Amino acid sequence: MKIAILGTRGIPNNYGGFEQFAEYISVGLVERGHDVTVYSPSFHPYKELIYKGVKVKHIYSPEEWMGGSVGSIFYDFWCLKDALKRDKFDILYEAGYTSVIPAYIWFNIKNLKSSIVVTNMDGLEYKRTKFNRWVQKYLFWEERMAVKHSHYLIADNLGIQDYYKERYEKNSKFLAYGADIVTDYDENILKEFNLKKDNFYLVIARIEPENNIEMVIKGYLALQNTSIPLIIVGKTNTPHAKELIRKYGKYDHIRFQGGIYDFHKLNSIRCFSSLYFHGHSVGGTNPSLLEAMASKALIASNNNPFNKAVLGKNAFYFDDEKDITAILKDYNQDPEKRTKFIANNLKVIANEYAWDSLVDAHEEYFKQLLAQ
Repeated sequence: MKIAILGTRGIPNNYGGFEQFAEYISVGLVERGHDVTVYSPSFHPYKELIYKGVKVKHIYSPEEWMGGSVGSIFYDFWCLKDALKRDKFDILYEAGYTSVIPAYIWFNIKNLKSSIVVTNMDGLEYKRTKFNRWVQKYLFWEERMAVKHSHYLIADNLGIQDYYKERYEKNSKFLAYGADIVTDYDENILKEFNLKKDNFYLVIARIEPENNIEMVIKGYLALQNTSIPLIIVGKTNTPHAKELIRKYGKYDHIRFQGGIYDFHKLNSIRCFSSLYFHGHSVGGTNPSLLEAMASKALIASNNNPFNKAVLGKNAFYFDDEKDITAILKDYNQDPEKRTKFIANNLKVIANEYAWDSLVDAHEEYFKQLLAQ
């Protein structure tokens, strides 16, 4: 098959979830004999035309000077235009929809006959509280247009799949992100961050309102007199991050660590944390959650259908800051529960989210679409 993956910031991954997905899936499909092209923005540091057998198509992106929200609209437009002009692709896989809808409409994608267009619908973008209500309305319109114009939809979470079925009566294919069980932990990495094994609470997330970091902070502060620090890993240049630092940066035991992009370091920090908080509330299957599970972290999660579809009964759940305080008081009372949660999550990663299995699932799905 000839497959193009669009909508990401390119490979090799140096950004986030969709980029990690694009790297693993594209390389895996090439190893299985397929012809795969990944579109990459001009500002990506990797400038070669081939990456581990995957063709890399560099397209100019004005994102660096125009901003991500607007610049990515132009970038996605030019990527799709190029993909439609080139030799026919069997599959055009669009990772996310929030910046590609103008291109879908302009190129009349829903009536395209030369290629099959598959859109990964990601999370419920219009519910992200960092956006004002006008942006939320626009994103909701984009969601409806993605459903209308895409040939097929992919949901990365069973909760997301249910959402599209209930709201739009539209079927989607459940294909998740992946993660591999981590084995190469290094306790010495903790020294770099002045941390001690099993003696810190951890949050790793983009510091945005819908990830409920302030809820975690308030629940943590309600403990009073705790000597175990709360470590928050994520870029601190967002407006919400700056606001949280202004309000809570004065507390000695709350540390805004900034971004950490070395996966070996991240995995070790996750593994040796006392408790890992996953506050994401509007996404599908979040890659950082799978990575925490694969790193043997004990997880306390925001109580919503998307997180519960992944974690099942193998986590503590919270709805508000009082729940967080209660979890922090009681999580360590039952060592057997900790062992059980971690062991079960590792089994889930191995059985349901291993990258090799997900490459096979994507390959099989694309073959089914072409056969139809």
